Amino acid sequence: MRFTTPLVLLATLAAPVSAAPAFDLDRATIPDLQRSMDHGRLTAARLTDMYLARIRALDGRLNSVMLLDPTATDQAKASDRRRREGRSRGPLDGIPVLLKDNVDTAGLRTTAGSRALMGTPPAKDAFLVQRLRAAGAVILGKANLSEWANFRAAKPTSGWSGVGGQTHNPYVLDRNPCGSSAGSGAAIAASLAQVAIGTETDGSVVCPAGMTGLVGHKPTLGLVSRTGVVPISAEQDTAGPMTRHVVDSAITLAALRGRDPQDPATRAVPANQPRDYRLDERSLKGARIGLWRLPVLGPDVDAVMTRSAEQLRARGAQVVEIQMPYQERLAQLEIPALLTEFHRDIDKYLATRKGPRDLAALIEYNKSDPLERTCFEGQELFEAALAAPPPTDPGYQAGRRELTDLAKRSIDETLARHRLDAIVAPTNPPAWKTNCATGDNDIIPSSTPAAVSGYPAVTVPAGFVGELPVGLSFMAGRWADGKLLSLAYSFEQHTEARKPPKFLPTTP
Repeated sequence: MRFTTPLVLLATLAAPVSAAPAFDLDRATIPDLQRSMDHGRLTAARLTDMYLARIRALDGRLNSVMLLDPTATDQAKASDRRRREGRSRGPLDGIPVLLKDNVDTAGLRTTAGSRALMGTPPAKDAFLVQRLRAAGAVILGKANLSEWANFRAAKPTSGWSGVGGQTHNPYVLDRNPCGSSAGSGAAIAASLAQVAIGTETDGSVVCPAGMTGLVGHKPTLGLVSRTGVVPISAEQDTAGPMTRHVVDSAITLAALRGRDPQDPATRAVPANQPRDYRLDERSLKGARIGLWRLPVLGPDVDAVMTRSAEQLRARGAQVVEIQMPYQERLAQLEIPALLTEFHRDIDKYLATRKGPRDLAALIEYNKSDPLERTCFEGQELFEAALAAPPPTDPGYQAGRRELTDLAKRSIDETLARHRLDAIVAPTNPPAWKTNCATGDNDIIPSSTPAAVSGYPAVTVPAGFVGELPVGLSFMAGRWADGKLLSLAYSFEQHTEARKPPKFLPTTP
């Protein structure tokens, strides 16, 4: 089926026109949907069926949804019963959510994109999935990802996995969705669910969100538990929401956060952190914002940043141009630290699953399975991690201390020096053409300070280069998630920069 016009999700995709009024789900927020369900104009079962119909109709072109949960409709019907009985669990009750396929889900295959993990599903839900279920969310299924969250090969192709194949960018199908939360981004951009959960070590929530015209929130490290999430590094990993609207990310984050006895990072969350995130469309008024332009991303992206600065000023913000210190040193230190941490953490995770028991076994599996080499053959990062010094090595420990310290200082010192409320930067370049032979374009530096420091970042649609979206990332200090969400909301409400994808086959 060929699509040549913007794809607006309507209820009529899933049923005759007479069965229900039409809903533009590309524009509908979670509060909009909850109001419709409260007033009897929509049910969770109907909403779930609409999204399932959308997946069946469209995902053949995207390859973003790896697996559907056969219980999704039953989950939605249970939500409808709770609503009828006055037992609604809150704003996520009945809302369909996709999970990146590195998030353990009881009874559903969880593979991190690797055929080595296609056997027995996890025995229990990840802590964050438990939180979503407790909030009443409907687990719709699993989204494709870059295999092993882009930590297998030195030059991977984002959005490709041995299990799921290649995910495509819904704006222009021969362009890349970025990674590693590629399927999460492509699916939400195409309105195949209301929310997706992505994960990030460095850039894997914000980059695919930016390239697919979404809001992506990488929370402060510790706000969301990592228990049951396939790891790269406990020092940097986090999960976060990917949505079409800032308000949906705020609602989802409020449900995800919570103290997990098995994840020590969650014990650091201050007691005064809000239970809910209040958004104010006037929050940019009087705010002082630092603009980190990153001209390395090219003149077209820089033009989007110039327009973004004008829009920020139009909402009452003061915008000053800044440079972020220590970036070259961060680039030198990050991968060596992650290699040691990946070996440590993936061995610990694999001990909870049936299949390969450690990194060495994964390397041997990849050598034996030709379907793990259909896009690229390399597993240089796996091999380097296997040979990396152990966590007890003084050289590793010194490098990690310096890395984390410089990342925190790069943000903290910039905020203090310029008296800033937040820093903004371009999230991504225009999406490159997907090409297994050449791999990804690696020039995406803006995510690193927040990723390595463990500080929050929120990307929001800022504009387009031709047909390809560009995001604007907001960064600030530790636990500033609520502030960033409100600033991003103010920008979103007054720019309305997001447009639904057209599923173009190519673009010049």
